[in-house]
This record gives sequence, C-alpha cells and structure tokens, in this order.
Amino acid sequence: MPGCTACGTEIEASFRFCPWCGTVQRRKIVEFFWPHANSPGRALRVTRYLGDERHVRFSVWDDGVARAAVSLDEDEALRLAAFLEETSACCHDAAETL
Repeated sequence: MPGCTACGTEIEASFRFCPWCGTVQRRKIVEFFWPHANSPGRALRVTRYLGDERHVRFSVWDDGVARAAVSLDEDEALRLAAFLEETSACCHDAAETL
C-alpha cells in the first residue's frame, strides 16, 4: 500500500487526500472539450498529471462513459501543443480563402 506524500502514513491509492494530515495525494488538471457536430454525444477529456510521473492523458467519452484513453509523456504533449499552434494559422488562412 502506498504512503502519503507528506506524512508517509499508508493509505489506499484511490485516496485523493490523506485522511491523517489532509495533504492532496494526486495532483492533476482536467479540462473537457466539446466535440465537432459530427460526433454528437462524445467529449474529449484531457488530464495533465503533475506528480512524479508527469504525463497527459486523453480520454474519449461517449454518453458519459470513457471508451478509449491514451497517455503522452511531457515531450510528446509539448510536440502536440506545438503542432496545433503551428497549424492553427495555416488552417485559419486556408478557411478564409474558400
């Protein structure tokens, strides 16, 4: 059984807070993104985990149920962010000429 990140007391991995000292056990940031009109009932959940094992997880939700997930390490997450940023202007310019 893992220990609290602050006081070291053994606690279950599912605990979000240590019941003994109150320290947050899992640090993450979560954001939901709404789908394109061609994907009704679905959503994308992106979670950035900030602990010792930093990564970004993408989960595809369908009618309130996670159907698929994939995690990217920090380097790949940054590469994805750069790809979206770099292609944003390109795609925006192309849409204006149509």
